[in-house]
Amino acid sequence: MNEPKRRAGKPVTINDIARLAEVSKKTVSRVINNSPFVKEETRARVAAVIAEHGFTPDPQARGLAFRRSFLVGMIYDNPSPNYVVNMQQGVLDGVRGSGLELVVHPCDRNAESFLDDVQRFIVRQKLFGVVMPPSVSEDDRVIAILKEADCPYVRIASVSLDEPGCMVVTHDSHGAGEAAHHLAQLGHSRIAFISGPALFRSSHERGRGFGEGLAEHGLTLDPAYVRQGAYTFESGVEAARDLLAMAVPPTAIFAGNDEMAIGVMKAARDAGLDVPRDLSIVGFDDLPMASRVWPNLTTVRLPIRDMGRMAAEKLTARSRGLDPTTLVQPEVRPSLVVRESTARPGR
Repeated sequence: MNEPKRRAGKPVTINDIARLAEVSKKTVSRVINNSPFVKEETRARVAAVIAEHGFTPDPQARGLAFRRSFLVGMIYDNPSPNYVVNMQQGVLDGVRGSGLELVVHPCDRNAESFLDDVQRFIVRQKLFGVVMPPSVSEDDRVIAILKEADCPYVRIASVSLDEPGCMVVTHDSHGAGEAAHHLAQLGHSRIAFISGPALFRSSHERGRGFGEGLAEHGLTLDPAYVRQGAYTFESGVEAARDLLAMAVPPTAIFAGNDEMAIGVMKAARDAGLDVPRDLSIVGFDDLPMASRVWPNLTTVRLPIRDMGRMAAEKLTARSRGLDPTTLVQPEVRPSLVVRESTARPGR
């Protein structure tokens, strides 16, 4: 190995070590500070150069280096509390035994202070990494903030938006297509759809998948039977009341999530309708409440807790010097769970 180019009598510097190991100065600093964000082969090469040349880092300079906490942040703006709780449980599953802890940051993407609040959270907590469910995961402005802070992240989204090591893709359109097949095969043709907020990519993907699924059965999603909700129980009630008040109401409603689907159930009961004899209802997510309401809700199962766990595991892999793209993880694929809220049209 060549000797570092320096004047005689001068101590070896971090720049010398970086040049000899053929890495950046930042990488040498990370090795010195035992950062988890260095590949094992790179760590070994830098350590060998340090040992060979007896390099001793300046304690004062080292003390000024940016130190990360042992915190994994979860930044979310989902209005469904059940979704959020399930996602948190999954992230906790993924960090268990790693020495990392979870800290959450609820936010509102529509707020004027949204980006400033996110940036302050990341910097103040000195996060080890971040897990982002939709729709924060879909905001490239947040990704730019994370990259500027050199903070690792994993995005959970209905479509691929980033490199595989930074993504958990949920294929929402596929699940919505299964809901469409189910209702069409039961014989429904007057079918309504209550979407989620326009800001959520999942709203559009679920709507697209549902429309494409109906088309496979020669059906079209009539715009007159489409309402926009907010992924909340209350918005499901309001949208369903509007649909059921139509001169020719739908015989089936597909709601963009379970919270809204249960709101549809309330609206149906308030209107004196029987579910599923008078109205079939399908939700999306398969939250625990789906099997606790009566009748039990037919819904598309999205393994939310597993999604959180998989995202967290991609982060914790870095702490062990592993490449997150090498993790063997099952693909997230929504599937229909048929229960008692759907039947052949009775009116």
